[in-house]
Amino acid sequence: MAGIIDIIHSFHKVLPTVKGPDKPLGSNDKLLWTGLALVLYFMMYQTTVFGVPHTTGGVDFLQTITAARIGSLLTTGIGPLVLSSIFLQLFVGAGLINLNLKDKNDKIKFAETQKVLAILLALAEALIFVVFTQIVPLAPVAGLSPMVVMVLVVLQITLGSILILFLDEIVTKYGIGSGISLFIAAGVSFAVFAGVISLIFGAQGVIETISGGGAEALPNALLVLLPFAFTMLVFLAVVYAEGVKVEIPIAFQRVRGMVPKLPLKFFYVSNIPVIFASALIMNIQLFSGGVLAGQYWADQTTGEAIDQFNDIGAGYDFDKHGFLPLVGYVDQNGQLRDGLLYFFTPLYAGSGGTVAQWNLVSGGHTPILGIPEWIHAFSYVILLSLVSIIFGLFWVETSNMDAKSVAGQLSDSGIQIPGFRRDPRMLETILNKHIFPLTVMGSFAVGLLAGVADLTGALGTGTGILLTVGILHRMYEQLEQMKAIDSNPMLSKLFGG
Repeated sequence: MAGIIDIIHSFHKVLPTVKGPDKPLGSNDKLLWTGLALVLYFMMYQTTVFGVPHTTGGVDFLQTITAARIGSLLTTGIGPLVLSSIFLQLFVGAGLINLNLKDKNDKIKFAETQKVLAILLALAEALIFVVFTQIVPLAPVAGLSPMVVMVLVVLQITLGSILILFLDEIVTKYGIGSGISLFIAAGVSFAVFAGVISLIFGAQGVIETISGGGAEALPNALLVLLPFAFTMLVFLAVVYAEGVKVEIPIAFQRVRGMVPKLPLKFFYVSNIPVIFASALIMNIQLFSGGVLAGQYWADQTTGEAIDQFNDIGAGYDFDKHGFLPLVGYVDQNGQLRDGLLYFFTPLYAGSGGTVAQWNLVSGGHTPILGIPEWIHAFSYVILLSLVSIIFGLFWVETSNMDAKSVAGQLSDSGIQIPGFRRDPRMLETILNKHIFPLTVMGSFAVGLLAGVADLTGALGTGTGILLTVGILHRMYEQLEQMKAIDSNPMLSKLFGG
């Protein structure tokens, strides 16, 4: 495995890189770069790929979470970038790659390898998506054969993913926060805004419902607004959870009499675990849609299973290949609808809103195996929470947020715990009593909150709202810090300004 990683890393030399600023940028400059990145993101978001007849708006779970829009240059969104990080973190954690992420050179090698791997995954995802989703029409386009059009579409989608990769670098080095977080927040915000407009002015919206008159007009209008109500409820729940923290009293060695407190948030690793878990779900659906394509799905009218392989003459035998239905079924659109893999994917009742979501959970069942959807809902929430714990633990180790790294940083700054001797090992022991439980409980809680919120049918998906609130909260904190640095010459000098 290490040899393969070295080969992948060697390609980084031929890739362009975004050079960091020579000196710290002011808040106005960072806001300018962040705004420019957002403008470019939305331009690609609205640009339909040549050869694709139409785009699908980012209103479902996967497109919202991955800042994607099917049929546009952002068909795969940030999926390849996040998936490459997941792969490398798993390899490092399993000891398959000998990298010490606390070492500066190894961290640089990790980032460079991730960049190359993200480009390779972008090409793979674009190829799988185009081949197995039939998004490219079978008829010639502009006089070009379908095969040539497919190649052009794959290249365009891959190019969009690469551009997102470099935009992420620009935002990380010149803007506010990270590009991944910024694009997720932008995609979710757009989905919420579009959803509110649709609820009010769209077909069967509030205006149409009330104008229809009748005794049930007002109650029906309130039912239409349920997704927005749950959106606000999820928003308030996440804002409250973001404010929960544990405070540890600390003391400065050189400043007597001051006993400030070190705040450790309940969401210690923020929403990073859910971002990784959601990207994993997206790729499970994408790759399973390719591997399992052509299986059975239920007829929407009769409920009977349709054997697509036999319909096209492939001679597929259900009895001889029962293991594939056990793994997963896909529908005509390449979406998982049954099988074991299906239980790690969110419920989505289309555009029916909260009522349709509740009806699906309470009375729905999978089309082939007939498993109740409430079991699907329960398993999805639990699996999302458990996987979030795994990614939370990995993130703490790879981002120098573990007790040992934090203790070293505090000790180097002359900070100690009152009543204990000044020893990094003692500081590490005390911090570990808080950081490890916060990592586990916070990651589980953020996954649990995201999973339950997804069941409400909230606009922009519950997970999307959770991520966006956390992202905007961190951006606000960063802006506050920059304001303090810009207005204080001493702090500006301390941070290299």
